[in-house]
This record gives sequence, structure tokens and C-alpha cells, in this order.
Amino acid sequence: MVRKTRSDCTVGSFEKTRGLPSGTLRNRNGRDTRSDKKIRTIRKEASK
Repeated sequence: MVRKTRSDCTVGSFEKTRGLPSGTLRNRNGRDTRSDKKIRTIRKEASK
């Protein structure tokens, strides 16, 4: 079982540590999420 990701982790480091190809995480409109965007921001956007 994998722990919950820290909120101050960036998208780029998250994809790198989990072994995901770059561009896996996407915005709502289908575009790639910037690699310097924080997980905290993605969670905040998803809760809206």
C-alpha cells in the first residue's frame, strides 16, 4: 500500500518517484499539468 502523497510535492517529482511517464497528470481541459505545480493546488482545484 502506498502512502498519501505530500501536498508540497511537485507534479514532476511525483511522476518521477512513481515511475510514471511525463504528462500523465492532466488538467481538466486535457492539457498536461506543469511539472512545477504542487499537489496541494491540484487537490484544491479538484474540490471545487
